[in-house]
Amino acid sequence: MEFIASHEALRAIYKTPEPTAASIRKELHSLDTHCRSFIGRSPFVLIGSSDNAGNADVTPKGDRPGFVAILDETTIAIPDRPGNNRLDTLENIVANPAVGLLFLIPGMNETLRINREARITVDPVLREKLAVDGKPPLSVIVVSVKAAYMHCAKAFMRSELWQPESWPDRQSLPTLGAILRDQLALADSADETDRWLAKEYKQSMW
Repeated sequence: MEFIASHEALRAIYKTPEPTAASIRKELHSLDTHCRSFIGRSPFVLIGSSDNAGNADVTPKGDRPGFVAILDETTIAIPDRPGNNRLDTLENIVANPAVGLLFLIPGMNETLRINREARITVDPVLREKLAVDGKPPLSVIVVSVKAAYMHCAKAFMRSELWQPESWPDRQSLPTLGAILRDQLALADSADETDRWLAKEYKQSMW
C-alpha cells in the first residue's frame, strides 16, 4: 500500500491546486451572530487535541443547550463535568494548547467548526457561572477563537445520522456492560455492570 507524502501529490488527486475561494472566505476570526446562536443552541461539542508527541485524542462534551459560555467575540468557555478521570484532553491542552472543536445541533446537518488554542482554569467566578444545579464544573476549558466557520451538510446527509429509519435496532447491539465484561474480563455479568453504570450516571452527571 502506498501513501500520499506531499501537498502536491494530495492536491493532484483532488484536481485543485488550492481550496476554493468561498471555502477560504467563509472562515471568520471572531464569533458573529450566527456563530453565537449556533453555540447557544448546541448541546454537544467534540474537542480534538494532541500532546507534544503528536498523540491525538477526540473527546465529546455534552450538556444542556448553551452549556458552552461565550465570554467575548473571540473567547468561549467549556465546563468540564465529572468523568472517568483519564483527563486525556486536559493533559493534552497543558502540553499543547492547539485544539479543534466541532459543535452539533440535533437534527441539523450543518456543523460549526472552531480552531485555535485552549487553556484550563479553575477560576471560581467562571466555574460558578457554569454551575448546574449548584454544582460547578471541576475545571473550565477556555478557548481563544482563531477560525470559526460553518461546515456543509454532506457528511450528515450521506450518513443519514439524524434519520431514525436508518438507525440500527438498539437491541441488536451490545450494551456497554457487555462490552466491558468482554474487554476487561470482568467477573460481574453484563447486567450487573449495566446496573452499576446506570447508578453512576444518575449520581455523578454534574
